[in-house]
Amino acid sequence: MTSPPVIQARDVRLTLGEGAAAVEILRGIDLDVPQGQTLALLGPSGSGKSSLMAVLSGLERASSGSLNVAGEDFERLGEDALARARRGRIGIVLQAFHLLPTMTAQENVATPLELAGERDAWPRAAAELEAVGLGHRLSHYPAQLSGGEQQRVAVARAMAPRPPLIFADEPTGNLDTVTGEQIADLLFARRAETGATLIVITHDPALAQRCERIVTLADGRIASDSGE
Repeated sequence: MTSPPVIQARDVRLTLGEGAAAVEILRGIDLDVPQGQTLALLGPSGSGKSSLMAVLSGLERASSGSLNVAGEDFERLGEDALARARRGRIGIVLQAFHLLPTMTAQENVATPLELAGERDAWPRAAAELEAVGLGHRLSHYPAQLSGGEQQRVAVARAMAPRPPLIFADEPTGNLDTVTGEQIADLLFARRAETGATLIVITHDPALAQRCERIVTLADGRIASDSGE
């Protein structure tokens, strides 16, 4: 039997604001993503890419439509249940890194594992940082790391729970070309090792071409899908 999609979205809509000030951001998204696929999400600024990622990852609730992600019916879950559903199932790598400045690299990776109830959080965090080439920087704080090193910590943090689904929003956008290519190599290599589904939002055509499938958004709708 074919396994169900890790993402199954039907007529997903997102409206922000109310009354005359309401703005429709997503206008009926239908999307199936099979487990293990690499997908690039493209589109101009304001097309809805980041909003779609926020909805698919459970950070934002859709205004209407049905959404099943990693075996959970997001439409029916409350805020606390959504947070629990994300934990261990969904990893997110953001352009701005979002590391906690008062925590070391190892603490930044270990803390989410501890919150998820992992007993070996600290050795797991050290192993993940070793895997991204930062075994010698475990006790360094974000301010002591370069942009590329901070993004490596962010990748390690996202991958450490072995989630079936990884989102990366412009993961190389704040990095120089060489460092960006290294981070892209790392992201795809780590994804291949875990078998996770990877969805990348990017303006970089070279990064998009590394994905098996390219979906382009325009005005809150899917304008093209190479998987169809």
